[in-house]
Amino acid sequence: MQPVIKVRAGGPMRYRPQAGAPADAAAASKIQITGSHLRHSVSALDDQKTRSARLRRRRGYRWEEILAKRFNGAPGWRAFRLGSPSIALPDVLAVNTAAKSMYIIEAKSGAKTSLSVPPNQIERCLSWRDTFDIYDSRTVVLAFKFLAKKRLDTDRYESRSMREYYKVWEPALDPVETVCTYAGGTYALVDGERHAITLADCPMPFAEE
Repeated sequence: MQPVIKVRAGGPMRYRPQAGAPADAAAASKIQITGSHLRHSVSALDDQKTRSARLRRRRGYRWEEILAKRFNGAPGWRAFRLGSPSIALPDVLAVNTAAKSMYIIEAKSGAKTSLSVPPNQIERCLSWRDTFDIYDSRTVVLAFKFLAKKRLDTDRYESRSMREYYKVWEPALDPVETVCTYAGGTYALVDGERHAITLADCPMPFAEE
């Protein structure tokens, strides 16, 4: 509907389109269609972000389950998948009572060329390490799994070799965002800047699949 102003011309009230108003209903319709397309695009982007987040969680859960299963298949070991984004627990806890040994594990899995662990997740692993001082050996491990496909873009991947890395986090180090690359190198991210950090590879008490 066009905006109007009232005009008296020596008789009954008449109406005349206001200057600058759309010339016809087609222009107004075009504006409405453009707005509708914008809302649809925003909604589609939100849906894609939701699907991506769910996929990352599923990948993480599977990796945690695989690690727990491998430990439980090794003689003398019992492992539990504990990871939850809402509570301060490590992803996997593995213990060998006879050997008085424990692994506290933060697990990351994905199709990117690098995977990272935020400092608060490292800190919670260290807290659990300090709690179970009855174990002689208590190792915090950052377990990275790079899937056998590399993400190029939304729903686009290319094949590559699957790789796994197990890095020891030494208690003397201050927790910091830590990144592992597909090649197995590590570095720290502080305020968006890279800093050198060397983490030793951790021999695991189970055979990799």
